[in-house]
Amino acid sequence: MSETTGASYAAAGVDIEAGDRAVELMKEWVKKTRRPEVLGGLGGFAGLFDASALKRYERPLLASATDGVGTKVDIARRMGVYDTIGHDLVAMVMDDIVVCGAEPLFMTDYICVGKVHPERVAAVVKGIAEGCVLAGCALVGGETAEHPGLLGEDDFDVAGAGTGVVEADRLLGADRIRTGDAVIAMASSGLHSNGYSLVRHVLLNTAGLALESEVAELGRTLGEELLEPTKIYSLDCLALTRTAEVHAFSHITGGGLAANLARVIPDGLHAVVDRGTWTPGAIFDLVGRTGNVARLELEKTLNMGVGMMAIVPAESTEVALATLADRGVDAWVAGEITERGDKESGAELVGDYAG
Repeated sequence: MSETTGASYAAAGVDIEAGDRAVELMKEWVKKTRRPEVLGGLGGFAGLFDASALKRYERPLLASATDGVGTKVDIARRMGVYDTIGHDLVAMVMDDIVVCGAEPLFMTDYICVGKVHPERVAAVVKGIAEGCVLAGCALVGGETAEHPGLLGEDDFDVAGAGTGVVEADRLLGADRIRTGDAVIAMASSGLHSNGYSLVRHVLLNTAGLALESEVAELGRTLGEELLEPTKIYSLDCLALTRTAEVHAFSHITGGGLAANLARVIPDGLHAVVDRGTWTPGAIFDLVGRTGNVARLELEKTLNMGVGMMAIVPAESTEVALATLADRGVDAWVAGEITERGDKESGAELVGDYAG
């Protein structure tokens, strides 16, 4: 039978050899996330996690979450920096899981590219692996998909899913919250991974700022500020549950501080957060001032300098703040839980920002 020069997968734009090369490059980073419960290695059809480790729980509840990092990937692509976006992915997934008090166990990722550049894919996975170490979870598998014709050669996106576990009687949430509880804010590392459609529109498209430009109030280039990795709070939150009584956490992501905090406030109660207890970072002022964005719109879109909140009994605030300080987390009492009365929302910001 004679050979033909007909169509092939490679001719259609999919490079299997490049994909294999990417897997080889990422293996060393995935190994760094290994937990004792993980079986097998990278390359199988499914990641394996020994569930017998959960026998120590009386009634283990599995917590799961999935997320991406939104249009922040466009900044990474423009900057040609691929090893920080993985930190963002882990934070977005695992900091959602820890909110209920669950310990992160394992994670999988999905990387979609227009063309496989092995070193770039490996750099993304390196960031994910480093993030998993910071969150205390294993990276047990993933998928790299090449979509020629749908994505440009330099285009990519990332998503991930994670699983954690919590003892049923230690589940955190709205049912634990009481009047008089303190609301503790934990500082964000910057914009984190939300609101980048607004940020890009204001700073890059409308104002025409260059990612390489030095911005005095930021103390670095705009691109470096916009690529600052999302802070991963998972192990800090778990440490807090071991040293202080915690009623609930709230991960401040899309929708802003008030909307995310309201998600854990029970009917009949209200969270009042005082803006005067902190000063948002310079990037928030830059976006607001450059785009003439109203404060309410900024607060509905960006985290305004707070990435995670803990709700604790008033008498636990001192030990809670000490625990976070010992772990290098900038935290402060930002508000309290009150009777809801005739207020319609579960959380509100009052006063003006300090500074």
